[in-house]
Amino acid sequence: MPDLSGRALIITGSSGIAAVTARLAAAAGARLLLATSEEQSGWELAEELGAEFWIGDLTLTDSADSVVIQCLSKFGRVDALFNTIGLSGRRFGDGPLDQCTDAGWDLTFANNLKTTFLMCRAVVGRMLLQEPAEEGLRGSILNIGSVLSEAPEPRHFAMHAYAAAKGGVVALSRAMAAYYAPHKIRVNVIAPGLVRTPLSERSQADPELSEFLKKKQPLTDGMIEAAEVARAALFLLSAEARSVTGEVLRVDSGWTGSGI
Repeated sequence: MPDLSGRALIITGSSGIAAVTARLAAAAGARLLLATSEEQSGWELAEELGAEFWIGDLTLTDSADSVVIQCLSKFGRVDALFNTIGLSGRRFGDGPLDQCTDAGWDLTFANNLKTTFLMCRAVVGRMLLQEPAEEGLRGSILNIGSVLSEAPEPRHFAMHAYAAAKGGVVALSRAMAAYYAPHKIRVNVIAPGLVRTPLSERSQADPELSEFLKKKQPLTDGMIEAAEVARAALFLLSAEARSVTGEVLRVDSGWTGSGI
C-alpha cells in the first residue's frame, strides 16, 4: 500500500468508492477531510476514521472554498484531492439525446462536471501558494471519470449527458495537467467500469444486465469491487506516482477491450 503518512487529503463523497478509498487512505496514514452532501454516511465514516467532515451542497459556488478553508484550518495545507462525487442522472431525465430532458442534462452536469471544476479550482488555488512536499511536488488531484466517455454501451447505458459530463472531466483534467505540471501539481483521472456501490444497486438487481456484465467485464465476471478502484486511486494520489500526470487509468475489468 502506498505511504500517505501525514498527507492532507480531501475526498468528496462518503459512500461507495469514496468510503473504501477513505478507509485505505486512513490506514496508509493520510489526514482526511470528507466533503459530502450525505450527512448520515459522512458522519459515520468520519467518526470511524477520525476524519474531518464537511457537509453541504458541492454544486454551489462557495462550497469548494469552504471545504479548502476547513482543510487548511485543521491541517495547514492540501496535499491531495480525490473528486469521487457524482451521480447518474437517469432517473432525472438523462438518456439518449433525443429523450434527454433539460433537467436531466443540467443536473447531471452540475453533479459530475461542475463539482469537479469547483473543487479543482479551489484546491489548485491553494496548492499554488504552498511549498512543495518532500518529494518536490505541491500536490496531486485525481478526478473520477467513466469508461462510458470513451467506450459507449448503447443497450444498457445510453446516458448521453453522463457520458458527456465525464468526457468533460477528462478534457479538463488533461488541460490542467499540462498547465500545472511546471508548478509541480499532478492531475489524473481514474475511469471505472461498473462498480458494486450503492449507486449501482439497480444494475445489480437486473438478471439480464448481470449476464451481460459477465461478458463485458470478464476479468471479474461482472461487477468490479470498489476496493479495486480505491487501490488504484491511492497509487495515483501518492508520491509513488510522482511522474504520472495527464493520464486516464481505466479500471474496467476488460470493458473497453471486450468488443461487445
